[in-house]
Amino acid sequence: MKALRGFSLIELIVGMVILGVLLSLAMPGFSNWLRNARVRTAAESVQNGLQLARAEAVRRNTDVRFSLVNTTGSTCALDVAGPNWVISLDPPAGKCDKPASDTDPRIIQSRSGAEGSAATTLVAGQSSFIFNNLGRLTTPAANVDFKSATGNCLPEPGTVRCLRVVVSIGGQIRMCDPAFPTDNPKTADPQACI
Repeated sequence: MKALRGFSLIELIVGMVILGVLLSLAMPGFSNWLRNARVRTAAESVQNGLQLARAEAVRRNTDVRFSLVNTTGSTCALDVAGPNWVISLDPPAGKCDKPASDTDPRIIQSRSGAEGSAATTLVAGQSSFIFNNLGRLTTPAANVDFKSATGNCLPEPGTVRCLRVVVSIGGQIRMCDPAFPTDNPKTADPQACI
C-alpha cells in the first residue's frame, strides 16, 4: 500500500503560527515604508507640477502660475497647506473645477491631493508660484515641505523621511531632505537642503 502524502493538522498549525510571527515582525517596517512612499509621491507630484508650469511659461512665452488650492471643486481657494494644485494662466480661485481649456481661467492641468498621497501634509512658503517667459519666478523664492500625517520626521524621534521642494528665484526646482546635515556646504550630501 502507498502512504498518503501531505501535511498533518499539527504541521499546518505550526506553519501558520510561524507565518503569523514573521508577519507581525515585518508590519512596522512595511508601515514606515508606505508612509515614506506617500511623502515621496506627494513631493514628486508638486515638483513635477512646478516643472510643468515653468516649461509651459517658456513654451507659451507668457506668465504661468502654479497654485496650491484647498480643493479642486468650484469653491477652491488659494491655500499654503492645500494638498491640491492647479497650473493656469489666470488666477484659478473659485474655478478649479473647470477642465483644461483656453478660456478663463485657462487651466493647463490640475491634480487632486487624494491621488496617491492622501495621508501626506504639506506647507508652502506661498500659495502661488508664477513663472515668466524666461522660466524665472516673478514671486519670491519659497519652499514646500512635506510630511506624513501619521508619523514624525527623521532625525527627530521619528520614522518618516520628510522632504522639501525648493524653488529658487531663477526657476531652479529641486527636491531635498531636510534631515541631512548642512554644516559644511562643500562636503554636504547632495540630497541636503542647502
